[in-house]
Amino acid sequence: MRTRPIGSLHASVVGLGCNNFGRRVDAAGTKRVLDAAIEHGVTFLDTAELYSDGESETFLGRALRGRRDQVVLATKFGWRADDGSGNARPEAIRPALEGSLRRLQVEHVDLYQLHRPDPATPIADTLAAMGELVREGLVREIGCSNFDAEQLAVADAAVANGAPRFVSVQNEYSLLHREPEEAVLPACQGLDVAFIPYFPLKSGLLSGKYRRGQPLPEGTRISANERLADLVSDESLARVERLIAFAEERGRSVLDVAFAWLLARPTVASVIAGATTPEQVERNAAAAEWTMSEDEVAALEPLLT
Repeated sequence: MRTRPIGSLHASVVGLGCNNFGRRVDAAGTKRVLDAAIEHGVTFLDTAELYSDGESETFLGRALRGRRDQVVLATKFGWRADDGSGNARPEAIRPALEGSLRRLQVEHVDLYQLHRPDPATPIADTLAAMGELVREGLVREIGCSNFDAEQLAVADAAVANGAPRFVSVQNEYSLLHREPEEAVLPACQGLDVAFIPYFPLKSGLLSGKYRRGQPLPEGTRISANERLADLVSDESLARVERLIAFAEERGRSVLDVAFAWLLARPTVASVIAGATTPEQVERNAAAAEWTMSEDEVAALEPLLT
């Protein structure tokens, strides 16, 4: 599979989101999914201390034994505070990393990300503490998640001379959620920050399982979560039908369109997609084989309004 840079790292253009591990996927299932990921070249793995209260990291660590050098391993911290803050205080960062390293059973993390902004902590203090971890070899690169353009600019300006800086930002982005285009993607281009989209299939809405006029498929993420039910509106399903028609005209699936459209953006480094089965991993990996042309990207635009 092709790779793209995230700082000094080389990430597979399709990544594996590990938020299902420990929640919808047990330890044995995690190993099966990881086996399939590595087999199909999906070597950028993204987890967080938050996911399944640490079990995602634990299950992933067990499954990774003996093949740590085959993957680019990313995790996140800063969303477990009980006080409502992002918990990016310098004194909280090292213990958080130590916990992740212990659960993952590794000596270093390739990409360590602040999971969300912490307005109670100056970003310069957070960066300084994360930079220490880089200098000690516990972390190779640092990044952030859920930052807006202004927060990215503030973080970039707060980096001390020669110190490690955020090389990536991980935000929601898909054909049905285009907010990053307004300011975050231009900021990434100007600051040389890699963009890592999550929820590229809009919680499965772009998987091809949801069709207008048909009942919701059982056992899917949207059908099992009342909070996501509003995603399946007449308007969104009409857009999905237009995208399915676009895909079928080209002998593709709507999932292919969702991935290829994101990867047509030069600032996008790796598209993070969760999976609960080896078959889903294989399907996501196959989507990376299509390079969408500029004309195809332009032809999609009127279908999204």
